[in-house]
Amino acid sequence: MYFFILLLFALAISFGPQIWAKRILAKYSKHREDFPGTGGELARHLLDKLNMSDVQVEVTELGDHYDPIEKSVRLSQTNWGGKSLTAIATAAHEVGHALQDYEGYQALQARTKLARVAQIAEKVGAGMMMMIPAIAIIIRVPAAGVLMFLAAFMSLGASAVVHFVTLPVEWDASFKRALPILAAGEYISVKDQWAARRILTACALTYVASSLASLLNLWRWIAILRR
Repeated sequence: MYFFILLLFALAISFGPQIWAKRILAKYSKHREDFPGTGGELARHLLDKLNMSDVQVEVTELGDHYDPIEKSVRLSQTNWGGKSLTAIATAAHEVGHALQDYEGYQALQARTKLARVAQIAEKVGAGMMMMIPAIAIIIRVPAAGVLMFLAAFMSLGASAVVHFVTLPVEWDASFKRALPILAAGEYISVKDQWAARRILTACALTYVASSLASLLNLWRWIAILRR
C-alpha cells in the first residue's frame, strides 16, 4: 500500500506540472486580431532591435528552443505563424535565450556543455544498465556488477541534472529578459502581462516535469534490477 501511494505521488509530481503547462499554453493560443505580427515576426523584430541580426529565426518540429551552436531561434509552426499571446510570449522567451548567449550568460554556457555530455552519458548508461546482469554472470565478480550499476546510475542521472540546471536559465530568460522586453516595448497590454507571466511560468515548469520524469525513469531501472 505504501509503495502504491509513493508511486502515485511520484507520477503526480512528474506529470502534474506538464499537464498544467499544456493547459495554460492552450488557453492563450487563441488568435488575436489586435497583435500586429506573428511570433516569428516579433522574434525577428526583437533580434534586430537588440543588435542580433546574425541570429536566425526558423520553423522547427522539435519544439520551441534556441540553438546556441547554430545561433538560431527555432519556433514551432503554431508559434512562428500564430498571432496569439502564447506565440508572442514564447517567441520573446526564446529571444531571451539568444540575449543570454549574446551577453555571455555563464549559466547558459554551462547548460550547453552539460547537455552535450548528458546526451552521450544517457545513451551509454542505458546500455550499461541492460548489460549489468549478463556481465555479472559471465565474469562472476559481484563487484564488477556494482561498479557498472554505479556508472549507469550516474549516467542516467545526468539527464535529471541537466533539467535542474536548466530551470534557473529558463527563469532568467522568462522573467528577467522576455517579460521586461514585452512590457517596456508595449508589445502586450498591461492586462496581458499577468497572462504572459502564467505562460512563461508554464514553460519553466515543463523542465521541472522533465527532471522529475528522469528521476522516475531512473527509479524504474533500479526496481527492474532489484528483481
